[in-house]
Amino acid sequence: MNSDNDLQIAGDILEVPHLLQPPREHPATVAEFAGLARSIAADRDQWAHLVRFDATTRWYHRLRTGPGYEVWLLSWLPGQGSGRHDHGRSSGVLTVVAGTLTEHTVRGTRALGAGAQRVFAPGYVHEVVNDALEPAVSLHVYHPGLTEMPMHTSPHCEAPSVTA
Repeated sequence: MNSDNDLQIAGDILEVPHLLQPPREHPATVAEFAGLARSIAADRDQWAHLVRFDATTRWYHRLRTGPGYEVWLLSWLPGQGSGRHDHGRSSGVLTVVAGTLTEHTVRGTRALGAGAQRVFAPGYVHEVVNDALEPAVSLHVYHPGLTEMPMHTSPHCEAPSVTA
């Protein structure tokens, strides 16, 4: 049993058409929120013209709101990061739409390239950084809408060292 809320979905549920239900006007399940993120990410005409890069901080823009959820677009220049944080009572879906981001958690570090998607539960602690040499863009869906992002004081999201 996995007790740290690090949910991973094997494969792409959207690639299995017989498992998909007709889309609702507004998502209500994890799969539907992940599908919403993937459909928005695929429709570059909807968001590409909005992307900006800011040398001093990550740039972000709220793309859409619905009953109980928000969709955000973020840009990351090389070296920019989120700091170690969680999303309070919100669950989320992070989808990388361009470039590569690195996610640090207590379970380790993983590179997230364009098309990668992470689903996380309330209270999930991570840090996201653009460790690459190229800019990156990501799309984030939060349910309920993001009302807090508590920062954590530990400088790294590294697994505790094990001593024998």
